[in-house]
Amino acid sequence: MARDWRDVFILDGNAPAAIAEDSAEGGERRMGRFRRLRESLRRTRQALQTEIQATLFADINEETWERLEEALIYADVGASTTAKVVSQLEQEASEEKLSGGQALSDRLVELLTEIAGTGDDRIDLRPEPTVILVAGVNGTGKTTTLGKLAWHLSRELRRNVVLAAGDTFRAAAVEQLQEWARRAEVGFVMGRAGADSASVAYEAIDTARRDGADVVLIDTAGRLHTQDNLMAELTKVRRVIAKQIPEAPHETLLTVDATTGQNGLRQAKLFSEAIDVSGLVLTKLDGTAKGGIALAIASELGIPVKLIGVGERLEDLRPFDAGEFARALVSDA
Repeated sequence: MARDWRDVFILDGNAPAAIAEDSAEGGERRMGRFRRLRESLRRTRQALQTEIQATLFADINEETWERLEEALIYADVGASTTAKVVSQLEQEASEEKLSGGQALSDRLVELLTEIAGTGDDRIDLRPEPTVILVAGVNGTGKTTTLGKLAWHLSRELRRNVVLAAGDTFRAAAVEQLQEWARRAEVGFVMGRAGADSASVAYEAIDTARRDGADVVLIDTAGRLHTQDNLMAELTKVRRVIAKQIPEAPHETLLTVDATTGQNGLRQAKLFSEAIDVSGLVLTKLDGTAKGGIALAIASELGIPVKLIGVGERLEDLRPFDAGEFARALVSDA
């Protein structure tokens, strides 16, 4: 069964209870989300199946591994990750642990699930306040992700949230985040146009402490991973946050656009070197045949995917479920 919002967060036992959900209704909602994910990954799945569906249900031979390798690389699973998966399957087949057909397909799903499930994919909300920093390249859906996350934390988990508009260079980002704050009925902190992003983060944490907020969500200016001066500024934001709360930010999320394929892997690598990324938000999975990039990042960098975006609707930002993702990637069932 697909993960729910309450599954992805570590909560204090004394924290406000999440909104209760009838078990039957909850099961129906989760199945609906799985169907939505399968539809969002349709392009990736079709790309894979075009290459391997006939092979998986025939006798295993050398062509099986060649076609499977080509299909996984085409889906942007990455060369090294693909090599590991195909090598493992080939070894198990040679040891007669695998036959053709459904057994091979099922084992492929298991291996992809193991890879996708790298690291701790939960978000710890026990610190008071919890500070979550969100970074990413322009156009990856960073500000929208923050707004939707604020809504879910406020409405579904009953957390008192402060949104900080740290992208002071783009007026539209501030306005967009302010509208999300209004919709989610959460606190909002902004600076003047072109102000230091670190000062906005500082003020947001002060506001959260004064008002007793549970979570501070901090937006940052979108930047290319190749812009050294902007990456240095992002490092400064982290330092300013840590001066107020030594262990903060407690979570640093990086938004990666799934349609960028292997460039997303490079982004994740360079951002992680600058700001110690603890988790990924993989966006725009509904618009690409390259959904395997989640596996490449998890395998090669050890950074867990924590949230995914599969569309424009509020409910299309959702917790990542490794098993669900692998099944939706490979299987029509």
